[in-house]
Amino acid sequence: MIKLEDLQLYLDELLPLNKLVDFCPNGLQVEGKHNISQLATAVSASQATLEAAAAKGSDALIVHHGLFWNRDSYVINGVKRKKLFLLLEQEISLFGYHLPLDIHPQLGNNWKAAQDLGWTDLQPFGVMNGVPIGVKGKIPPTSRKDFKQHLETYYQHPATCAWGGPETIQTVALISGGAHKSLLDAAQEKIDAFITGSFDEPNWYQANEEGINFFALGHAATERIGPRALAQHLEQVFHIPCHFLDVENPF
Repeated sequence: MIKLEDLQLYLDELLPLNKLVDFCPNGLQVEGKHNISQLATAVSASQATLEAAAAKGSDALIVHHGLFWNRDSYVINGVKRKKLFLLLEQEISLFGYHLPLDIHPQLGNNWKAAQDLGWTDLQPFGVMNGVPIGVKGKIPPTSRKDFKQHLETYYQHPATCAWGGPETIQTVALISGGAHKSLLDAAQEKIDAFITGSFDEPNWYQANEEGINFFALGHAATERIGPRALAQHLEQVFHIPCHFLDVENPF
């Protein structure tokens, strides 16, 4: 068992907030019980995720996408009221770490994936609000087809592709989630392939016109990496159960 304040201090040090201008409040978002014997992590604070956390008996839930965003209404009604009611009734603390969980060099959605995928010569890539949140690196010469299969196996999600770049890939860049607009940044750096989660109509002709390969593996799928790694880390640190809640989301 651990104390809520000890968990909060540890998470805020592990996933520091002070250098980031984010789109949401990071850290503790909803206060629950003060004695914690079981943790959970997930991608998003959806209703299905909160219900899964309650069913597991989780005392605290750490997510990448929390309940509150900068342009949200201040009114607590509808779905938000339902979510808050569940958290407060079950006394589940909710933590949200958005960009801090993208950029972490060992546990983040980007650097952890790059390391798992075997990339070398890793360097920061993709500046957002003054901070690089992605990663770029090198791989042995690999055909686009084989690279696609490797990504699909790792993320367990089909890839949507625009193959405008070289048939053999050697330089790569990654920003998880909804970073399809960063395709042009990768193209300007003459990178062979850019990987993210989402895609949009312009990406097709941008990839072909700029001469870069584009791979979209799903917003949720590319952002399972950090929460899953965080669950394993917290279980080792605090010696209490920590479950990664893999709630279905094909987007």
